[in-house]
Amino acid sequence: MMLSLRGRVCSGVGRGASFLRMGWVREQFVEKFGFEPYPGTLNLNVSREETRLLGEFRGIEITPKEGFRSGRCFRAVVMGKIPGVVVKPEVEGYPSNLLEIAAPICLREELNLKDGDEVEVTILLE
Repeated sequence: MMLSLRGRVCSGVGRGASFLRMGWVREQFVEKFGFEPYPGTLNLNVSREETRLLGEFRGIEITPKEGFRSGRCFRAVVMGKIPGVVVKPEVEGYPSNLLEIAAPICLREELNLKDGDEVEVTILLE
């Protein structure tokens, strides 16, 4: 099953980058998704209704190291051509309308994106 949605690029606070630099996270990305993630995510503002649908699916868990929270991930394709992973941290207070997308490359640079640009993401629901 697939879920296609559109969102607007927005700036993050850098937490995705620090998370994706951690060795245990990088190892799980290679094991579960077949690539080493670029150390940063593309952040998208999407409708709460669309992200609510993700809650109905289990996704693929990033098993946390002690002291960290888990995250659920979903394979995705960005703009119909770049493979990536939607990362939904299981952190209290995390904005329900925010999607973070990890990829093997810097999506902002590759797609020449700036805040406010619209991006289409197809999420593969498992």
